[in-house]
Amino acid sequence: MKVAFIGLGVMGYPMAGHVARAKHDVTVYNRTRAKADKWVSEYGGRAAPTPREAAQDADILLSCVGNDDDLRAVTLGTDGAFAGMKTGSIYGDHSTVSADVSRELDKVLRGAGNSFLDAPVSGGQAGAEKGILTVMVGGDAAAFEKAQPVMVHYGRAVTLMGPVGAGQLTKMVNQISIVGLVQSLAEGLNFAARAGLDAKKVIEVISKGAAQSWQLENRGPTMVDDKFDFGFAVDWMRKDLQICLDEGRRNGASLPVTAIVEQWYGKLQERGYGRLDSSSLMKLLTER
Repeated sequence: MKVAFIGLGVMGYPMAGHVARAKHDVTVYNRTRAKADKWVSEYGGRAAPTPREAAQDADILLSCVGNDDDLRAVTLGTDGAFAGMKTGSIYGDHSTVSADVSRELDKVLRGAGNSFLDAPVSGGQAGAEKGILTVMVGGDAAAFEKAQPVMVHYGRAVTLMGPVGAGQLTKMVNQISIVGLVQSLAEGLNFAARAGLDAKKVIEVISKGAAQSWQLENRGPTMVDDKFDFGFAVDWMRKDLQICLDEGRRNGASLPVTAIVEQWYGKLQERGYGRLDSSSLMKLLTER
């Protein structure tokens, strides 16, 4: 297939690479041209100067950008990807954005005879590099069936969750669940240290019981070692939680823990920790 990939950040760069390695014809666009040129030197294909030119002749267009405004910037307008899409093509967005912007862009594309899929991912930078992301998709079933064979090159689980917006709503559940676990893990490990216990031995023991989780086994040891220079950044997680809280206000869902943790991520940003991994919530307990 001819594939366009827009946005070559820490997630998009390796994701687009997996598509190229699978022998698809890939054209990339990145706001910083040097990053696109570097990708081409590593994977082949070509770099386009605008999203519109990247989209021309593409069967599948994929993007992974920062927020609602970033997504609108690369899709709409005279240089946006939508202006270059051929009739019958599919746009799949892997950004974590609001369900509203996904529905907004879906309406624009449907009017032009094209399809939109909101397809946020979970698994972080490591998952993108290893090609084992979880992809939560909202959209038309026929469009999903056409796009899934491309998405599986970087997603070990690619699942249609419902109509457009359902992918983003599922990602919100994912983020809500993660931050509650990370905060409780930070509190537990800080408690262990202050009680004079060997925190790593505690992790080893309780991971064999009901407290077991991916966060405990993968982030617990690094939290104990005060290592946070990797993974999913505080800045990104706070942005995601603000999306969750906005949606909760609309649908009436109560998110008291999420609201508190979102404020604590704000405190980390105030301390200059916005680029640290989201498990750095631990710092609010260990640094006074």
